[in-house]
Amino acid sequence: MEKKVYLTLQNGKVFEGYSFGAEREVIGELVFTTGMTGYIETLTDPSYYGQIVTQTFPLIGNYGIISEDYESKRSWITAYVVREKCDTPSNFRCTDTLESFLKEQDIPAVYGIDTRELTRIVRETGVMNAAFTFSPLKDLSALKAYKIRDAVRTVTTDEISVIGDRGYPHVVLYDFGAKGNIERELLKRGCRVTVVPAFYPAEEVLKLNPDGVMLANGPGDPAENTEIIANIKKLIGKKPLFGICLGHQLLALAMGGKTRKMKYGHRGANQPVKQVSTGRVFISSQNHGYEVVSEGLPGGMVSFINVNDGTCEGVDYPEANAFTVQFHPEACGGPHDANYLFDEFIARMKKEK
Repeated sequence: MEKKVYLTLQNGKVFEGYSFGAEREVIGELVFTTGMTGYIETLTDPSYYGQIVTQTFPLIGNYGIISEDYESKRSWITAYVVREKCDTPSNFRCTDTLESFLKEQDIPAVYGIDTRELTRIVRETGVMNAAFTFSPLKDLSALKAYKIRDAVRTVTTDEISVIGDRGYPHVVLYDFGAKGNIERELLKRGCRVTVVPAFYPAEEVLKLNPDGVMLANGPGDPAENTEIIANIKKLIGKKPLFGICLGHQLLALAMGGKTRKMKYGHRGANQPVKQVSTGRVFISSQNHGYEVVSEGLPGGMVSFINVNDGTCEGVDYPEANAFTVQFHPEACGGPHDANYLFDEFIARMKKEK
C-alpha cells in the first residue's frame, strides 16, 4: 500500500504525494533542477547537501542507477521530489532501480506531486525551506528556523589521495565537495591529481610543489568558510589557480570581493553563458544558489555573464594567474561546451613551469 507524504513549504503551502524512498521525516532547503538527464549525477553531487531537490523533468528513473556515473561515493541530498518515478528502467549499464538506491542511501522521496506548480512557487517566491512528514505539519517553527550549516566540513574528504601518480602536470585539488568528473577530466589530460581536504593548510599544499591548484565545487554559503578563504589568500600568486562553482566564489572572497544569495539560483544543464571577450555563448550545467557580485571585484575582470539574468559566471585574475567559472565545465552527462577550460588550465600550468 502506498504511503502518503506531505510536503509542507515555509509559506504554509502543502503538497500531497506518495513515499518511495526512505521512510523518515526531514527538513531541508527546497530547490529545483531543470536537467532532462543526469539525475544520477544530481543525486550524488555533494553541492546538494542539505537540500530537497525537485526534478522539473516529469519522468525520473527510466535508465535506472549506474554506479560508474556517481559524482561521489554516496548521495548528499536531504530528500527528492519527482512527478513520476520509473519502476522498470531500461539501460544496458543499469544495476539498480531509483527506488532501491534511495532506500539504500536513506533518502526520503516523494512522487505524484505537481512539480510544475512547485517550481513556479520557488521561481516566484524564492528558495524556501520545506518539510517531509507523514502527517500534516501543524507547527512551522522548526521549518522556518532551519539553515544549512557546516556544509563543506560535512562533505569534504578526511584524507589525502593521489591519482595518476606518474602524470604531469601535478594538480592539487581542494575537495570542498568535488564532483568526481573533475578528477576524471584532469586524468584524461595526463595529470597527476592530489586530492586534499577542504581545510588542508596552504603551506602544506606549497610543500607538495604542485604545478597548479584547483578549487572545486561544493555546498552551502561561501561566506561561511572564513578559514578556507584565509587559506586561499596564501595561495594567490604562488601557483596557477582554477576555481569551479564554490571555488569561484571562495577565490572572489579571498580577493576581497563579495557574494550574495540568489532568489532561486541556477540548477540544471541548460544555462546560457556569454564570454565577454568574444561574445560567444556556451550552454552550461550549473548548480548554485549564491553569486559573485560583479561590481567592484578587486583584481578581477568578469569573463562570463549569464545571458538570462546578467549575473557573474566567470572571473579572470591576470596578476594572480588565476581564473574561475560559476558553471561546470566538467559537466556529466553534459553539455560539454566549456570543457576546453581544462585545457586552458593545463596550458597555464605548462607556461608557468
